[in-house]
Amino acid sequence: MVTNSSLATDICFSYTKKIMKIKGIISDMDGVIYRGNKLIPEAKNFIECLHKNQLPFFFLTNNSELTALDLKLKMQALGIEGITENNFITSAMATAIFLKNQKPGSKIFVIGKGGLINELYNAGFSLTEHNPDYVVVGKTNDFNFTMLKKAVNLINQGAKFIGTNPDVIDPIENGVEPACGSILAAIEKAANKAPYIIGKPNALIMTIATQKLNLHSEEILMVGDRMDTDIVAGLEAGMKTCLVLTGVSQRETLNEFPFQPDFVLNNVGEIQTIFNF
Repeated sequence: MVTNSSLATDICFSYTKKIMKIKGIISDMDGVIYRGNKLIPEAKNFIECLHKNQLPFFFLTNNSELTALDLKLKMQALGIEGITENNFITSAMATAIFLKNQKPGSKIFVIGKGGLINELYNAGFSLTEHNPDYVVVGKTNDFNFTMLKKAVNLINQGAKFIGTNPDVIDPIENGVEPACGSILAAIEKAANKAPYIIGKPNALIMTIATQKLNLHSEEILMVGDRMDTDIVAGLEAGMKTCLVLTGVSQRETLNEFPFQPDFVLNNVGEIQTIFNF
């Protein structure tokens, strides 16, 4: 069922509210709450509404560049209060959890920013260029040919290839910019080996979020701006899904996908009117 905020679909929403009780929210950030360093205007009221109604929520982001503290401070700088570090789950956190379960204390060659490096270091991994067990790649604007060459050779020598997330582009204030998936594609092409992806749409990161909310998946609404990560991740996890049109995916591209969100809204602010939070 795909719906929007037109008069005709208000009837559908009213019916939906009778048969579905949302007890928790998982929301993407880039393209939903902000674009780059610019707050999406309706996002502040949405978050205030979640606080007012004591609805548990997590910001689940494929962004591996920033730590939870960085994200909290960014939200505060954008004028959003009441957010704690415990409200965030990043692809960097999920990557560290996954690798710690797989091979604790292993050696890692990392391409990425402080958020990813910090999570791997705090999880007890040795970060090195010498005989690593894993090559772990996240988004970084410092990516260069030397990093590409090093990663390819290490993978060819037996290091396992891990990507924090598959996003090829990220929304910013005035358009888009290359993201982690673009870096992964370059390495994959040269090494002739595909990475194992940790972030959305992998079920791993969705399971982490569901467990932290302590809810059944059908009681959770997944909100995102991307059909290929947010919506498919929520769908496969058994959640209700809501696509907002303030980021990457747009209404005219919906028919390109073999799956559809439960709701399509102009912005995140319309959610509270649908579910009467």
